[in-house]
Amino acid sequence: MSNTVYLVEDNKDLNFILKKYLENEGYKVEGFLDGQSTESKIHIPPDLWILDIMLPDTNGYTLFNKIKGIHPEVPIIFISAKNQDIDRVVGLELGCDDYISKPFLPRELVIKVKKLLDYTYGHKQKHGKHIKINDYIINRESHTIYHNDTELPMSSKEFQLMLFFIDNANHVFSREQILDRLWGKNYYGTDRVVDDTIRRIRKKTPGMPIETVYGAGYRLVER
Repeated sequence: MSNTVYLVEDNKDLNFILKKYLENEGYKVEGFLDGQSTESKIHIPPDLWILDIMLPDTNGYTLFNKIKGIHPEVPIIFISAKNQDIDRVVGLELGCDDYISKPFLPRELVIKVKKLLDYTYGHKQKHGKHIKINDYIINRESHTIYHNDTELPMSSKEFQLMLFFIDNANHVFSREQILDRLWGKNYYGTDRVVDDTIRRIRKKTPGMPIETVYGAGYRLVER
């Protein structure tokens, strides 16, 4: 599943070029040219931020503090102007995860992004507080799920079942196994409650890759 990167760079040409390079590597990239547009998305975390320090209406340090105040676990790479050693020092003191100074080759940034994402998440991304699957952002702690900035209604049992599939991706579970895990051994209703719950999840989140394995059960497919 592709990682999402938010790129904040006020130079339109450079923003476009870097965005294309990152997209060619399979990342989902959203570009921003100023602080105002960036702040509108701070509450919906990407997997990684790339912040230019010099912006027309604010600076990268201010955005950094706002982002880390809400999502301290999300890694951030600073972009600094040419030969601005003080920017690098301040950025590192603030706690940025990496740094790149202009001018640089787009491929250099791609390499830094890949290494930082691998280091931060590895193969354990789905077990963190925030889970990203396709265009959905799931928060374990608040039991919320967002799609394109919109929170989707989800019952407690629907959310539990969705997390169960996510945490056991690519494994097939029968109705009986799901009932035992989520409803418990003292449940005496019909096993069709599993089908009904999955049907509601699919209706609310059509892009969630939960598939039926005929004759066996259900699984969430993680590629």
